[in-house]
Amino acid sequence: MALLDSKTILVTGVLTEGSIAFHVARLAQEQGAQVVLTSFGRQQRLTEAIARRLPAPAPVVRLDVTSAEDLAALAGAVGEHADRLDGVVHSIGFAPQAVLGGNFLGGEWSDVATALEISAYSLKSLAVAAQPLMVRGSSLVGLTFDATVAWPVYDWMGVAKAALESTSRYLARDLGPHGIRCNLVAAGPIRSTAAKAIPGFEAIEGGWDARAPLGWDVGDAGPTARAVVALLSDWFPATTGEIVHVDGGVHAMGM
Repeated sequence: MALLDSKTILVTGVLTEGSIAFHVARLAQEQGAQVVLTSFGRQQRLTEAIARRLPAPAPVVRLDVTSAEDLAALAGAVGEHADRLDGVVHSIGFAPQAVLGGNFLGGEWSDVATALEISAYSLKSLAVAAQPLMVRGSSLVGLTFDATVAWPVYDWMGVAKAALESTSRYLARDLGPHGIRCNLVAAGPIRSTAAKAIPGFEAIEGGWDARAPLGWDVGDAGPTARAVVALLSDWFPATTGEIVHVDGGVHAMGM
């Protein structure tokens, strides 16, 4: 039996075939899941085009996580395709260029607020919006980048990821009584669309492979997708509030 047989999974953040979320959606389907994608605005046509490259058709429902209307309508929109959700994948992050690339001290609150709302608060927003369809045993899984240290050029996105990690712990506390797990996967650097948008991202990915005991391929999102799918499955029934590192082991190393 496949890991996600008979499960329905909602996946956010599919924009290109290089998106980690695309690899999660593909692997989830290969493991037996029905997948529903989200997108909005001009990006939605891109998501719909990329969805056709998945092993099986996947509907795309509208969701802008900063829109109260979209969030309120999410359960109904997903309900047109499935009567329940067994898993939700949060692969959402954005920070204006003005608060990235070595401009930490110059960051203005309006830009920082945007980064925090879209990259961290949205995990709570998504959880609340999806909860009416989530059943006991459901799993919410988000993607982070190790927020325990300060990285070159990552700046306020690093702060947003720290907020995301804290948000996940509080969601684990409040969703646990409903039988819903909430965990994160801390991936090493992947050359995704989001990563390419960070000025000077090479300063983070450079030398990662040499520092990783297991080695690291910045072009391979497969290991990260496998971890997300594993956490969506029934194989971690008593794990919540956790951060699983998929970075070749760099997080555990010193100099």
